[in-house]
Amino acid sequence: MEVNHAIKEIGLSFNIDAVLAVPTKTSEVRLFELGNGSMSQARLAKEVWDYERYAGCRVWEGARSTIGGTYPFWQCHRYTRSKTFPRLHVVLAGKAEHLLDNRRQALAAAVHGITIAVRVNTLPRLERGEPWYEIGVDGPDRRRARYPEAVGR
Repeated sequence: MEVNHAIKEIGLSFNIDAVLAVPTKTSEVRLFELGNGSMSQARLAKEVWDYERYAGCRVWEGARSTIGGTYPFWQCHRYTRSKTFPRLHVVLAGKAEHLLDNRRQALAAAVHGITIAVRVNTLPRLERGEPWYEIGVDGPDRRRARYPEAVGR
């Protein structure tokens, strides 16, 4: 089931293919993006970067001429119990395995330096029980430096 995520103020709107809430005390959330082979490599990389833009968006809290602060948009509007931005899992499918491996490597290169936690693997490898490849590490401080302005300020 796709879930739309949008922030009108910055013109960002994208659909997450699946959201999984892990049944724990903190209700940890995992995001899933499926690359079924029909999407271009550039488009898939753009969608992964859209997750970072979403994670980096901060909203101003407080009336004008008052001391206020900013908070992460995602934390107060979607994943209220999460301490960190949910990890993104990209599953590649729909092509021969060697082509999926090429897409995995190309995606890793295209999102190098991303500031959210991203894991990727091919569907055949996951079906065999192989582990995820980590291609992005959560870096809220680096993300804050990259997206310094708060919406509504």
